[in-house]
Amino acid sequence: MNKAQIKQSERVVVIGVGLKSEPTSEIKENLVELEELVRAANGEVVGSVIQILQSWNPSTLIGTGKVEEIKEMVLEARADVVVVDHQLSGVQARNLETTIGCKVFDRNQLILDIFAQRAQTYEGKLQVELAQLRHISSRLVRGWTHLERQKGGIGMRGPGETQLETDRRLIREKIANILGRLEKVEKQREQGRRARVRNAIPVVSLVGYTNAGKSTLFNRMTQSKVYAADQLFATLDPTLRRIELTKLGPIVLADTVGFIRHLPHDLVAAFKATLQETREADLQLHVIDCADERVQDNIAQVDEVLHEIEADEVPQLLVYNKVDCLPEGIPRIERDDTGKPVAVWLSALTGEGTDLLLSVLD
Repeated sequence: MNKAQIKQSERVVVIGVGLKSEPTSEIKENLVELEELVRAANGEVVGSVIQILQSWNPSTLIGTGKVEEIKEMVLEARADVVVVDHQLSGVQARNLETTIGCKVFDRNQLILDIFAQRAQTYEGKLQVELAQLRHISSRLVRGWTHLERQKGGIGMRGPGETQLETDRRLIREKIANILGRLEKVEKQREQGRRARVRNAIPVVSLVGYTNAGKSTLFNRMTQSKVYAADQLFATLDPTLRRIELTKLGPIVLADTVGFIRHLPHDLVAAFKATLQETREADLQLHVIDCADERVQDNIAQVDEVLHEIEADEVPQLLVYNKVDCLPEGIPRIERDDTGKPVAVWLSALTGEGTDLLLSVLD
């Protein structure tokens, strides 16, 4: 299994697709995000196209005329990869690759590729491999690439079916093996959680849309050097640090992977153990990029994933980051009618307002 699907500076054409029943603005926004994902995977976007359909084409997802247009675009731009902003079946991906003449990925494969590149810890690598295997198992079709090399027709059906069943069995065995290893890691993590509960140390988990500035804020609050960059999924593996608050004393701050639109279900399922820190936290700091024009949509997407991982009942404090990017951005605390803090506006980059956040936590 090839984990790094997009090589350094490979030339990529991105395809935005949607149905006429969907808002066109949302299809365009998803395509912009897909381009950011390609850059996060070290690819270079050399072309993009959008097709809005009445219904999906079962053999190629998009219309045959558009497939020919993409083929010409790929040749003209000397592209190496085509990425489609929609989940492709195994048959659809194979048909597109055959017609266009280059590698074709869907959005889920691209995200899995980025996660495979970024995973650093033993647990993170296991979770990515688990998600990849689950994705592959859902896309196995008879006559995939290793079967295409078989010649002849009569008498070949049996071996072809046997190969497919062999693939499925091997994948099931690998998945079972990884789940067993992840269970051991989860038991170790659970022991750490129990120790914190015994010592009555509160856990505060940072959540938010990817690239909202969680890791920058985490570094500012803990004086750590967790990798932070202006790209999607800069942080993948969870990081925990203990900090001291003036009045409350010690707390544990947890930085986790950022969320995104249409996060693949295979990844959500694989990362449930890691996201346990989010589910069992005493408080969530929902970090929001207040300078992003899609701010409300991003908040909704994060809330949707939190609901999916059963972490939507944890108390939450909104942290509006990047006030330094607003014309009149002023660090401040927002309170409800009872005087309880509900939001803090700050800049993790400059440090303005982080003292307000620490005082609210205290």
